[in-house]
Amino acid sequence: MPLNRLALTDFRSYADVLLAPGPGFVVLTGENGAGKTNILEAVSLLAPGRGLRRAVLSEMARDGGAGGFAVAARLGDVDLGTGTVSEAPERRLVRVNGAQAAASALAEWLSILWLTPAMDRLFTEGAGGRRRFLDRLVLALHPGHAVHTTRYDAAMRARNKLLAEATRPDADWLAALEAQMAEHGIAVAEARSDTVAALAASIADAPESVFARAGLALEGWQPQDREAFARELAEGRARDAAVTRTLAGPHRSDLQVMHLGKAQAAERCSTGEQKALLLGIVLAHADLVAGRMMRRPILLLDEVAAHLDPSRRAALFERLALAGGQVWMTGTEDALFDAIPESSSRFKIMAGRII
Repeated sequence: MPLNRLALTDFRSYADVLLAPGPGFVVLTGENGAGKTNILEAVSLLAPGRGLRRAVLSEMARDGGAGGFAVAARLGDVDLGTGTVSEAPERRLVRVNGAQAAASALAEWLSILWLTPAMDRLFTEGAGGRRRFLDRLVLALHPGHAVHTTRYDAAMRARNKLLAEATRPDADWLAALEAQMAEHGIAVAEARSDTVAALAASIADAPESVFARAGLALEGWQPQDREAFARELAEGRARDAAVTRTLAGPHRSDLQVMHLGKAQAAERCSTGEQKALLLGIVLAHADLVAGRMMRRPILLLDEVAAHLDPSRRAALFERLALAGGQVWMTGTEDALFDAIPESSSRFKIMAGRII
């Protein structure tokens, strides 16, 4: 189900703007710095997490505004909203049909995936970025994943603090925190494992195309059962206290990606090949979500068309059109999108305004 209304108030470069996009392609064009990515970021906040830039909330409020911001959208007959108020600029508020809700509740209504130029470094930088990318994929298939990751991280931070600050930490308190980590950590690990296996199978079974085929695997810490994980944490208290961090758990796993056509690790591929691998993963995942969850995720593709040659660009548009779903794309030139249907929603952006 597509977004059919998006309203921004005091968000980034926008004082007040309203868009009424249709289904299918939504194209935003304008010069660099006009505010195209700001709109994609606003849409990305309609899912759990920190959005496609991972910015702190106070940075999203418009300079010269009232101090907070609001992003409101309509999805069919459902109203979704998020934002902040000036009195608490770092506290995120979420509403569903006017009622206050947790950010994790947004995953029950829609799935959102994105590709941005900053993600070009995904395969060459640290494992944390790849875990966040994977968790976004997992969330579309397992809506409760955000709750498990949040509670696991909170319990781990509390355990790390207790081990670091207490000369003789309370064993019962540690055991309770480790039980929470085991409960939520195993759920996190199992959801990741299911998603990687399903996505790898989907890619392997897909017909040949112009997009690179990725092989996926999880490396590092592997899931056990709750009791075994809790026991591993208990036995590792002295070691973890010495290094002031937890050395076992799903936060130590890593997503490994191979270019199947070249039998080469993604980090050793060219920048263009890495971008093609990412694009192939996202497209295959959108198909997987549509088949399993009976809803196609909204795709946010920032400047993706500019980095594809004409044949691959045409192939991308054709595949997206055949798949259906709402796809938001940005670009500096209208000509980049000549191959998409005339019925697509098109918006020209200039200096924080829709013209």
